[in-house]
Amino acid sequence: VQLVESGGGLVQPGGSLRLSCAASGFTFSRYSMSWYRQAPGKERELVALINSAGGSINYADSVKGRFTISRDNAKNTVYLQMNSLKPEDTAVYYCNRLGTGYWGQGTQVTVSS
Repeated sequence: VQLVESGGGLVQPGGSLRLSCAASGFTFSRYSMSWYRQAPGKERELVALINSAGGSINYADSVKGRFTISRDNAKNTVYLQMNSLKPEDTAVYYCNRLGTGYWGQGTQVTVSS
């Protein structure tokens, strides 16, 4: 199992980023996927999750209305569109095969002026 995140970076408050997680080594379309984040000095927290077909989605209250999780099973990729970013969104963002110990290496998102 391999999960590779990309798309992080430095963005000003109010800006947008789109994270991608390319999956390999398993049948991607059979598994729910999730995005987590971990800010300095804080525990890792669930940001969003999506079921295998993409029909069931949940978000942390802190990102509802601003972030959108989606997936393309043909490309074995899960996305996180982040809009209206705030400084408190600064964290390392991780892709996870939901409920398992399979994690990507993370991608840094920094929201700062």
